[in-house]
Amino acid sequence: MKNQERTKVAVVGASGYTGEELVRLLLRHPHAELVAVTSRQFAGKAVAEVFPRTGHHSTAKTLKFSDVSPAKIAEEAEGVFLALPHGIAVDFAAPLLNGGARVIDLSADFRIKDAAIYREFYGHEHGAPNLLSDAIYGLPEIYRDKIREARLIACPGCYPTSILIPVIPLLRKELIEPGNIIANSLSGVSGAGRKAELDYLFVECNESVRPYGVPKHRHLAEIEQELSVAAERAVTIQFTPHLVPVNRGILTTLYLTPTVLGQDPKRIDAAFREGYANAPFVRVLDDKTLPDTKNVSGSNFIEIAWRHDPRTGRLIVMSAEDNLVKGASGQAIQCFNILSGYEETAGLL
Repeated sequence: MKNQERTKVAVVGASGYTGEELVRLLLRHPHAELVAVTSRQFAGKAVAEVFPRTGHHSTAKTLKFSDVSPAKIAEEAEGVFLALPHGIAVDFAAPLLNGGARVIDLSADFRIKDAAIYREFYGHEHGAPNLLSDAIYGLPEIYRDKIREARLIACPGCYPTSILIPVIPLLRKELIEPGNIIANSLSGVSGAGRKAELDYLFVECNESVRPYGVPKHRHLAEIEQELSVAAERAVTIQFTPHLVPVNRGILTTLYLTPTVLGQDPKRIDAAFREGYANAPFVRVLDDKTLPDTKNVSGSNFIEIAWRHDPRTGRLIVMSAEDNLVKGASGQAIQCFNILSGYEETAGLL
């Protein structure tokens, strides 16, 4: 998948929120030809019938959902996006890879390098531990060069993206203490996926803000893994996610303790400005503006801002992103662009 005018792609598990977002973005992508979408639930129905907002695309009118084997998909597509639940995507990866396809997985199945840690956080044995070492963590701003040569890309979770992008540059420059990181995140309801469960019904979520996954949310595993790589030592953080009554978006506030070097505000600003100088989707805000989910909704951008609190001595670092785009489908397409040799922004601006 290098510098072709168009690359044939497929979306496996296209009926969820992230799958729908993938389909929407790929239909308008200048270098992607969507040749297959799968869903047991909607097999036989046209994409435009299931997702009416895609009805203006000729491909959406003719392309139908199917329930075909991974081997068949690998025959049709060079790049395959897995938008499947955790624990299911792993069963598709090996046959797709064996069939010659490049795989971009949006589940958590290949994000964690240690199978024992995966078991600890997800409650079951990993289905393909032999593939874990092959998977590249799909955070383009950090692993761009590795993504270019990857066969299997493990796209980060939405919460991890909102935490890792703001924190990694500070850890790399030794501007914050690795052992004293606190993260509070607020997510829209679409982050829970398209499922009919009591906790996510309108009446339960509307006019309600609540924490969940305390004290050990599943995303902690990949967050701490990647922060430990950046800090070159084991990092454990305090993370509390919250559900808020909006459709989409994540706002994260981080409380960090600066080192002696980190007490110089110019070093903090330089870490962000230099670290993301060539990152088209990272917006480092000025000292008069704070992140706002409405400014990134529907886009692949993440906003970052920071303030020093002289009363506590802490750094307050904030980020905002769309959980379905930069936190999932948009980031997957960003990886696809890098992998395929296209402009990183193709189909995303």
